Amino acid sequence: MSEEQQVQPQLALERIYTKDISFEVPGTQVFTKAWEPELNINLSSSAEKIDPTHYEVSLKVVVQANNAGETAFIVDVTQAGIFLIDNVEEDRLPYILGAYCPNILFPFLREAVNDMVTKGSFPQLLLTPINFDAEFEANLKRAQAQAVEGQA
Repeated sequence: MSEEQQVQPQLALERIYTKDISFEVPGTQVFTKAWEPELNINLSSSAEKIDPTHYEVSLKVVVQANNAGETAFIVDVTQAGIFLIDNVEEDRLPYILGAYCPNILFPFLREAVNDMVTKGSFPQLLLTPINFDAEFEANLKRAQAQAVEGQA
């Protein structure tokens, strides 16, 4: 095997799974009122190194729907994947873990949220697609600006 073949970057999704899921309807009175929800959506991602070539990347969303001033439902889903990442340049790793992998996980997270909400007998809830690449770049620029301010 030549040296060139040994250093080929590898990136693969090996497993995808629902890591944590919960759905709560605090009170049944929500079903007796006109449905005009206000949604509060909180999305985050994290990555953890499992071994030298594998990472677990998790994408978590908490959605709280309020209707007529009361909590109608809360859905909390963490979608995770195990990714093989090997021979990737060190400076590319944050992008892969912070944007590329969440882009892969998001459709599964979106489906899980919608399934939970509709099984709770509420109207469909399809989360708006997210541009994780743009979010990653924005977070990077914010971090760089804060670092510059901290040095001033």
